[in-house]
Formats: sequence, structure tokens, C-alpha cells
Amino acid sequence: MTKKETNKEGKLIVFSAPSGSGKTTIVRHLLELEKLNLEFSISATSREKRGTEVDGEDYYFLSTKEFKNKIKNDEFLEWEEVYRDNFYGTLKTEVERIWAKGKNVIFDIDVSGGLRIKRKFPEETLAIFVKPPSIDELKIRLKKRKTENEDKINMRVAKASAELATAPLFDTIIVNDNLENALKEAEVLVDNFLKA
Repeated sequence: MTKKETNKEGKLIVFSAPSGSGKTTIVRHLLELEKLNLEFSISATSREKRGTEVDGEDYYFLSTKEFKNKIKNDEFLEWEEVYRDNFYGTLKTEVERIWAKGKNVIFDIDVSGGLRIKRKFPEETLAIFVKPPSIDELKIRLKKRKTENEDKINMRVAKASAELATAPLFDTIIVNDNLENALKEAEVLVDNFLKA
């Protein structure tokens, strides 16, 4: 899928970060700003639905077999096997759907997926890395969520160290030590990129 194939002028805004950095909060804030004309890219996954998740709203839920068939048919912009038979990815049709509406696409996506999108669309993509002030602060934030046990938190913190090493590969880094400032910074960065 190239720009010429889709014949659309939409841009791609990628937000990547370790879990607990605040990227989802920033993305939600930007989606509320009409002037940015953004729509959220819904990822596909082969994992089971959790709680009140809705197919086509939270994720596109596919069976492992369906996901693998779509990989074989080159239907993904990017994809990753996070754990054995646990896949996540961005369907090309999802980006085409948003571009067809005349909107720009915003992603809340893991580091490797974000970098893959940037490599495929270097000119049309603004890749932003959201960095926590420190690993210690990240651990505090994850504990405050009260959604995971200590082992899961430690696993996320260990993964965060590897993810932080990729930060320089992104177009820009926002250090989220003050949410209000981070929201403003994100807004200016995205607005300037869309106007360029």
C-alpha cells in the first residue's frame, strides 16, 4: 500500500511508549481536538476479548488462523507475535478506511510497530515517543493502576528498559513528567506536522 495506490492526502501520527508512560491519555486528548481531524487506528489481535471489549471498537478480534491468513495475504501494514500465537497488527484496510474519510490516522502502538510504520511511510508519518521521567516513576504509575500483579509489573518495567533504548529512532520525544505540558507539547507537534 503506497500513497499513490490510495491516492489520499492523509498523514499518520504514531505514538509509542512503554506501558504507563501516558501515551493513551495523550492520544485520547488529541482525538478530541477537531482541528486536527484525527481518527484512531483500531488494531487487530488474535487474543480473546477481555471484559466489555467490543469487536470493531476496541480491536478487530481475529482467530489465530484468520490472523495468519491475513499475514500470508500481505493484509497488514505491520504486525507482531507478542507471545506465542498472540498476534497484534494494523490492517491496511483500517488506514485506507480512515484516509477515505479525509482524516489523518493516529496510532497508539508498540515501539516496533510504530517504527515499522515510520519506515514504510517516512514522509507521511510523525513518530512520537512518550518517555516517563524515570523507570522508578513508571513502576509507581503501573502500581497505581492496580490492574496487574507484581510479576506482570516487573515484566513491563523490564520491557520498558529495552523500549527506552529505541527512543532516539523516533522523530521526537515527549518526556511526560507533567501531563498538562505533555498534552500541550503533543498538540503543537501534531498541529505543526499536519500543517507542513
